Amino acid sequence: MLKGKGQAFLEMASTEAAVSMVNYYTPATPHLHNRPVYIQYSNYKELKTENLHDQARPQAALQGVNAVQHGSLAITSALDGEGGHLPSQGSVLRIVVENVFYPITLEMLYQIFSKFGYVLKIVMFHKNNQFQALLQYADAMNAYCAKMSLDGHSIYTGCCTLRIDFSKLTTLKVKYNNDKSRDFTRVDLPFGDGQRTLDASLAATFATPNTVFPSYPGAAGFAQPLGFPQGAGISVPAAPGALGSLTITPSTVSGQIRGVAGIPGNSVLLVSNLNPEAITPYGLFILFGVYGNVHRVKIMFKKRGIALVQMADATQAQLAINHLNGQRLYGRVMHTTLSKYQTIQLPREGQEDKGLTKDYSNSPLHRFKNPGSKNCQNIFPPSATLHLSNIPPSVTVDDLKNLFASKGSTVKAFKFFQKDCKMGLIQLGSVEEAVHALIELHNHDFGENQHLRVSFSKSTI
Repeated sequence: MLKGKGQAFLEMASTEAAVSMVNYYTPATPHLHNRPVYIQYSNYKELKTENLHDQARPQAALQGVNAVQHGSLAITSALDGEGGHLPSQGSVLRIVVENVFYPITLEMLYQIFSKFGYVLKIVMFHKNNQFQALLQYADAMNAYCAKMSLDGHSIYTGCCTLRIDFSKLTTLKVKYNNDKSRDFTRVDLPFGDGQRTLDASLAATFATPNTVFPSYPGAAGFAQPLGFPQGAGISVPAAPGALGSLTITPSTVSGQIRGVAGIPGNSVLLVSNLNPEAITPYGLFILFGVYGNVHRVKIMFKKRGIALVQMADATQAQLAINHLNGQRLYGRVMHTTLSKYQTIQLPREGQEDKGLTKDYSNSPLHRFKNPGSKNCQNIFPPSATLHLSNIPPSVTVDDLKNLFASKGSTVKAFKFFQKDCKMGLIQLGSVEEAVHALIELHNHDFGENQHLRVSFSKSTI
């Protein structure tokens, strides 16, 4: 147990037991003493407790590891040289962003600052005509390392400069989980109108910090930094064995997907807890293809509930994790993380595969073949409302409603776009229904080479 952190490590007897436990508690959060307990995978393969005769030593060791994992080794080493005293300023940072040329989002701040530790809460606001944010870490060391590493740096070259100091607040109070504020320890908070709550896929993304990155050389067991494209922008000073550089470009943050050439980093996803009776390589290709160009898909021959999905690059892989981890698919909560594999091998000639491994690298259905296309700017989490396009003039509202109903969907509403009758919105009974419908009906052939295009919408009817 980590003293004073409200956190603990728990080693199960086997990987299977750990997977079973996480899968069981992901859709139904357990409570201890009326408080929710969040369970996620650790980067440690085992806990070492031998030869430790009291609790003080393991506490100190684990806290030391935590500091190295989330901060900069250079800063940690400096603190050690000064006697190892933890900073006393607190765990809440006040962030002022100067010269805001590109929009700043809550997700962007989370990605940048989570390099240094477990981000608990973020609140964004404008004050004195300045963009400001308050951000609370799990402990003061995380906040100290983030301030020392990021203060004065720019998110983009020449603009969006970070000015960071410690807030007088000891904790943040967050009432709503939305675009301006979020409590990452509470997935049950309303969106702000008293009805909506944070989308399940987004909640799953932020409720599991540092669980999707495999270990990397020089820091065994520690979380790998996000693989952002190299270029201008924030670069967290790297130290041997510590966190590498973090660089953000406008295309990364705005959701624009880079070309097929891609960026370095792992692009292969491990997808687990799938329904073996319903899942197909094509279904995963279509679903994950919403968030990037899928090159290959492999469903495990002996474990049909597990699959590998290879995206075009690491940015697309991370985007798919952000939106699909925790999403219900064919009655099960799907888990999506980075795989230890760097590529999916195609079966050798004569090798039994039963069509479970497919190569889609040259598929005409890739959504992001043209960098900067509208598809790159309209990437949203799974929602009950689908955006339809490429609808032929001869197809009516009833035709579309009947088409979706034939696939088991409950159609609640439909409307054509006023300015363009080739596009429309259709609202289904649930997010899961919409996911199934997108898999079934994206690229549906209306005849005469007219194919329906289906994507998730940010709007409702």
